[in-house]
Amino acid sequence: MTVPIRRVTAAVLAVACAVAVAACGEKKESTAPAKREQVRLMLDFFPNADHAGIYAAQADGRFADQGVAVTIRTPSDPAAPLKLLAAGKVDLAVSYEPEVLRARDKGLPVVAVAALVRVPLTSIVSLPRAGIETPADLRGKTVGTAGIDYQSAYLKAIAPSGVKERSVGFDLVPALVSGKVDAVLGAYWNYEAIQLRQKGKAPHVIRIEKAGVPTYDELVITARESDVKEHPERIRAFLAGLAAGTDDLESKPGDALLKANPDLDPKLQKASIKATLPYFRPVSGKPYGYMDPREWAAFIDFMHRNGLLKLSEPKGAFTNALLPAAGG
Repeated sequence: MTVPIRRVTAAVLAVACAVAVAACGEKKESTAPAKREQVRLMLDFFPNADHAGIYAAQADGRFADQGVAVTIRTPSDPAAPLKLLAAGKVDLAVSYEPEVLRARDKGLPVVAVAALVRVPLTSIVSLPRAGIETPADLRGKTVGTAGIDYQSAYLKAIAPSGVKERSVGFDLVPALVSGKVDAVLGAYWNYEAIQLRQKGKAPHVIRIEKAGVPTYDELVITARESDVKEHPERIRAFLAGLAAGTDDLESKPGDALLKANPDLDPKLQKASIKATLPYFRPVSGKPYGYMDPREWAAFIDFMHRNGLLKLSEPKGAFTNALLPAAGG
């Protein structure tokens, strides 16, 4: 275990120091910087506004303040982060609550240790010509999805009958704009919807957690079970740095993200960060990254009832024990 080793090392150094002082008559202060814990973080997708707190923590020295040196990686395949995490190729990964549950259902030893975005971003987006204002207006319409099975479950919960689903892969916005579909489920209200609005398209958004789908944490920070047990201090330090970086977004929204990724559209990213900022933060009275056990239980039940999980309890899928200023 890391802590006992550090204590032993500290004791040995103390003895050595005392001997040196006795022999030389003086004490020499070390000016060498403390060694930082290395943390390899894999994002869930290309860098974007959802990761703004991570980049702010990196640029503002918030991770360094906590004694961790973070390397941010981008996946070549969005399906890869949890597999790479489980295999020990990275130390932490950004993922999605549904994907964490599916991974655990398959036996991968991964655990959500904090919410990065604590509400669903997935939504149903349409354009004015479709006339979709409420879930009831979906009857008789064609809704494009990315072909993910739990998106089909979301659609069924929102509009039980009279809706045609069409898989358009990840080309959701092109399919919507071209008229291939009347609406899409899978676009984010804080990203694609804002992008459409900035292009003068006046999208209408139905947030799924307000239309029949239990709320869940869209994005979470995940770790290996073994690291949760053996290196909790490293994870806790990372999360403390991330909490501080997220606080920095209030005064500097997007600065660090855009500097690290100059190809991103500044107008879109800053608007997205501003829209998402309340949901990067926890609910009042809870520590940064808090995940509500009742919400996890309700969402797991939803997934289980729809045949998407064998898992029927949230046991072991997440922990709040490593959150800043949290102990359980």
